[in-house]
Amino acid sequence: MGRVAFDNITVMMSVKALLGVERALCFSHALSQLRALRSLTAKRTQWRAATSGLPLLTSPSGSPHVHHHVRYLATKPAKGQGREPKVKPKQEKQEVEIKQGMTVSELACAMGKDIDHVYEALLHTSINLDSLEPSSKLQDQWIKEAVKKSGMKFKWATLAVEKDRENKNVERRPPPDPAVMVSRPPVVTIMGHVDHGKTTLLDSLRKTQVAAMEAGGITQHIGAFLVQLPSGEKITFLDTPGHAAFSAMRARGALVTDIVILVVAADDGVMKQTVESIEHAKKAKGNHELCRLLPSDWLALYLVVPIIVAVNKCDKKDADPDRVKRELLAHDIVCEELGGEVQAIHVSALKGENLMELAEATVTLAEVMELKGDPTGFVEGTVIESRTDKGKGPVTTAIVQRGTLRKGCILVAGTSWAKVRFLYDENNQMVNEARPSTAVEIVGWKELPTAGEEILEVESEQRAREVVEWRTFMEGQEKIKEDQQVIASKQQQHEEAYRKEREGLAHLSWRKRRVALYNANKHRMTSRPSEKTEPREKTLSIIVKGDVDGSVEAIMNILESYDADEQCQLDVVHFGVGDISENDIAFAETFSGIIYGFNVKANKAVQQKAAKLGIQLKMHKIIYKLIDDLKEELSSRLPPTVKQHVIGEATVLATFEVTMGKKKVPVAGCRVKKGELDRKMKFRLVRNAEVLWEGSLTSLKHMKSDVQVVKNGMECGLSLDKNVDFVPGDEIICLEDIKVEQKTSWDPGF
Repeated sequence: MGRVAFDNITVMMSVKALLGVERALCFSHALSQLRALRSLTAKRTQWRAATSGLPLLTSPSGSPHVHHHVRYLATKPAKGQGREPKVKPKQEKQEVEIKQGMTVSELACAMGKDIDHVYEALLHTSINLDSLEPSSKLQDQWIKEAVKKSGMKFKWATLAVEKDRENKNVERRPPPDPAVMVSRPPVVTIMGHVDHGKTTLLDSLRKTQVAAMEAGGITQHIGAFLVQLPSGEKITFLDTPGHAAFSAMRARGALVTDIVILVVAADDGVMKQTVESIEHAKKAKGNHELCRLLPSDWLALYLVVPIIVAVNKCDKKDADPDRVKRELLAHDIVCEELGGEVQAIHVSALKGENLMELAEATVTLAEVMELKGDPTGFVEGTVIESRTDKGKGPVTTAIVQRGTLRKGCILVAGTSWAKVRFLYDENNQMVNEARPSTAVEIVGWKELPTAGEEILEVESEQRAREVVEWRTFMEGQEKIKEDQQVIASKQQQHEEAYRKEREGLAHLSWRKRRVALYNANKHRMTSRPSEKTEPREKTLSIIVKGDVDGSVEAIMNILESYDADEQCQLDVVHFGVGDISENDIAFAETFSGIIYGFNVKANKAVQQKAAKLGIQLKMHKIIYKLIDDLKEELSSRLPPTVKQHVIGEATVLATFEVTMGKKKVPVAGCRVKKGELDRKMKFRLVRNAEVLWEGSLTSLKHMKSDVQVVKNGMECGLSLDKNVDFVPGDEIICLEDIKVEQKTSWDPGF
């Protein structure tokens, strides 16, 4: 045991010795580190003194005085003390320039955002996003709402044109050099009244059957085609519609023509559209380049397009060509037979009689006019008709007036441009070029131009974009100017009304003036709820789709003549060219409208969607049937009128009183002298042609029995729902209310 204890004591002493050695080593190491730190501090103090030029402080022992660094505990400063507040810089909101009638794409461009951003900004509003397209116009309130929700501010566009904005428009070239001009075929327009045989005349000339394919037997487009006569001469014919609805088309045809052939039926004479065609011919200035080279005193001779009268249907028994010529005298058309200069050819388009004489007269007149054109340089022309083709896209029928049109030409018409991809003739055959006086279909337009626009060729696509951008900008400026004029006019009217209202109250104190204004405007406040509850049947919303731009133009011109808003308001919410699409269905659903299609189609998917939503698709191929259908629809929206029809008359023979309970009721003894008296109907008491009472019967008796009807020649007793003193000789008239359907008072003129 002793040995073990000794060993344990030895081990413990060894451990203590080791710990002491370890402490000594650590202390010596720490001491050496402290000495090194002091030496480093002294050297740093000497270096600072040397660089600053200050005397070096030394200790009494001669060693440099070492400054001991003291570290103080950091304390957290009180709130608001010891720290400057951070000032956030004020962020300026982006300013967006807006104008009235902006489209979704225009607003997105002005905001510097994409179109989806505009849709998101209008997401939680009452506007129907499904009906919005990039080209849809927005109301002012939605434009402002979209800008505000995007964290921006708006300002209205100013009218001032940018001073540094250069005019990028393109104009017609100056008159050509006569040395480069060559002979060209005449452009001849066939004009006249509907059903006078214009298209049949052309069919006989070009041996086709266009008239047989026309809906309703009337031309509803401008047909442009080249006819080559057996003699080799060529004539470009324009066949214009004769119906009253297509006045704008006839005017457009007259403006691009050299010669007008006025077709008048020998059995019908001069009609309304005949006179209108004569007026169009008088206003036109001809199409030939020679007009641009003539002196001013000679130019007056060409201000009226030459006319050739084709007296058609001369094969009929009741035909009277001489009557036609006499009727034309009243409109300054003097035929050669009556001492004038206008040629009159008697023809029969159906049988083909004298058609060559008519063609020869046209060619002869063209030779006298010396028609020439410039086939060199940039192309100039006129859009006759435009449409959207499912396979070709936007297509225009045009007359080339100058230059030679080829594939790859860059054209501008209005606010649209094209790089010509294909050219087609009147037989739908592809051609490589079109010279002056040639009618041709142009494929390659980026957007559909309006019929009647001037076509001009430019150098490049970039130049075309510049022209379109400039024209669009100028249209926008004109629109802003017109809108501001309307706003200024409305403001002036409001200020004048306000001033007149205040002038009458100027002598009153402010308190009495306020009471007077309240009493004067009280009826307006009470009328607002009733205005909101007006039935929607008084408004008819329609969408119009047509096959070509001219057809839509004709329909819209007719609708502009609508003047029965007090009966039913007609609202055209959308119109366009092409077949009916799902977008049209969405418009119709939004406005609870009806879609009218003219010479267009709707595929099965569109028809099924329309049937599912209960939207009416009304398709027509004849314009006057479309208008008749629209008139019937307007009439169906009108409430029926009530008319009173007399079904019986009786004369009072005697009067007496009957006691009913505690009351005495006057009773009239009558004899029916005409028709019958029906207790369910209304009655009227007349004395000396003056109506004393009108209402219902409380009783009707024959003998002592209550009856429903008393017929002619029978006697009866009756009492009224009001105490009236009867006099023998009074008349009792039985009336029946008949509902009569109203018809719209709108008369489109045909």
